[in-house]
Amino acid sequence: MDFDFDQIAVPFRMQPGLRRLEAGAPQLTRLDPDGALAREKRLVVEAGQSRLLVPGFDPAPALEAIADRARTDGIALRPGQPVELACEEDLAILDGASTTLPWLCVCVPSHWAPEDKLGLSFAAVHAPVADNALLLAAGGKLVQLVTAGDCWERFVWTVTPSPRHDQHPRRHPRQPWPPADDAQAFAGQCFLRAERQTFFPVGRGTRQAVFTIRVMLQPLADAVAPGGQAQRLRDALASMSDAVLAYKGLERAREPLLRWLDGRR
Repeated sequence: MDFDFDQIAVPFRMQPGLRRLEAGAPQLTRLDPDGALAREKRLVVEAGQSRLLVPGFDPAPALEAIADRARTDGIALRPGQPVELACEEDLAILDGASTTLPWLCVCVPSHWAPEDKLGLSFAAVHAPVADNALLLAAGGKLVQLVTAGDCWERFVWTVTPSPRHDQHPRRHPRQPWPPADDAQAFAGQCFLRAERQTFFPVGRGTRQAVFTIRVMLQPLADAVAPGGQAQRLRDALASMSDAVLAYKGLERAREPLLRWLDGRR
């Protein structure tokens, strides 16, 4: 998993966490056609559920920008190949003028339904997020920032009992947590799920940015090294508010995870 544990904030806070990307930093990742992620994405594409569009919106400039970005990052799009089967990332268009999401190309959402977010404003999209005061207060400035022509990056993470990348709530009900009496066995059935999220400009006379979401999934015991990584994850989980635990579905998981992480510090 390409995830830096320094991206785990201690104490944990729901915050934008944006950092500017250096010129030339890659933002799209070639999809392994034989991997688990490709198999899950292919099912969504074949079912016609990967793309959503606000009526009347023209995504052509953004699609050109995505194709250019893919070539820059060494990904060759074959004629007729959907971008969702060439890149690991899910994609969305953020319109700076309206602050809305008029186009979505999402195969593996993390417990959210893309069809419920289409056309919504930044504030409406983030309204369900727990402890969202910082995000909502900065919303207008954030949209202006990420649609102004530069490239940006942020990371989010959670722990999940599900090995699936696709966690659309209407396609897949939440997987229950394993029994919590044995912390070692509990952690052995969990996964670290991280997302690298980036923005890059569409240009072409628009005030749009492409939002990318790369889902990374790894067994928890393999992802968390003993020592500093375990300590950092433990301290972040311990500092989560009840509202955040509920939002992330971690209420039952925190106590056995803390016991397991205490043994790896």
